Amino acid sequence: MSQEDNVEREFDIKWADGAEHKEPSARARMLAARWEENPPQPQPFRADPGPRTPRRSSWSSTAIVLGCVVAVILLLGYSRFQAPY
Repeated sequence: MSQEDNVEREFDIKWADGAEHKEPSARARMLAARWEENPPQPQPFRADPGPRTPRRSSWSSTAIVLGCVVAVILLLGYSRFQAPY
């Protein structure tokens, strides 16, 4: 086959869709073989949610963040107050 024949030949989606037989993908073949021996169990659309842990209130989170910010500001101010110029 010459190089010119390859250039003239056009492979597009219509050509691929027109194929008489389409081979399943390797994953589809693997799953089909696995499911013959052990078929999957039906699953609900959404699984039941797990146990919920109690959430911290937004006020306590805000107080913790503001407390840390105030501590950093005081620490920086104290270190600057101690440093000689």
